[in-house]
Amino acid sequence: CVQRNTNETQIEARVNLDATKPVRIETGLGLFDHFVEQLALHGGFSLELKAQGDLHVDEHHTVEDCALAIGSALDQALGQRRGIGRYGFALPMDEALAQVNVELAAIDLSGRPYYVQNGALPRDQIGPLSSEMIQHFFHSLAQNLRAAIHLDIRGDNTHHMAEAMFKGVGRCLRQALVRQGNSLPSSKGVL
Repeated sequence: CVQRNTNETQIEARVNLDATKPVRIETGLGLFDHFVEQLALHGGFSLELKAQGDLHVDEHHTVEDCALAIGSALDQALGQRRGIGRYGFALPMDEALAQVNVELAAIDLSGRPYYVQNGALPRDQIGPLSSEMIQHFFHSLAQNLRAAIHLDIRGDNTHHMAEAMFKGVGRCLRQALVRQGNSLPSSKGVL
């Protein structure tokens, strides 16, 4: 369990990599809840996320701090990262396509988490959620998960594109989180 309490947000995130349920997301942002739920459902892990944020200001702090808490919870659940896989993935959703490459990092790479996004969401808003916060969510997730995430997106429908991003990263995480023995997936013997 990870708790992140600031002057702007109070967040609790629980991840269980060995279970697929429960998935309960409560952030006060219905569309964001839906997207994060897709991340966990397609990622194949249990996620309980409860957030209270300064939504009277805007969604920025809530979205950012949720991503940081989820990244930290996943990072903790991975432990030493022994036996994990590495994965590249493409996810079509109607006319939208999100291609994702995720390479999990470890403590020796903790200074090198990275997020790259090629392509942009065509609308500035998806319901009450600003499109820029979708990109910021994945950037913040990469930071605390200590992962390099590369997303290539294209399409016409902003909602479909954003949802494909969450589902695609989830599907990629599903493969990257699979344990295959106890060795580190590195020719160096360390991650």
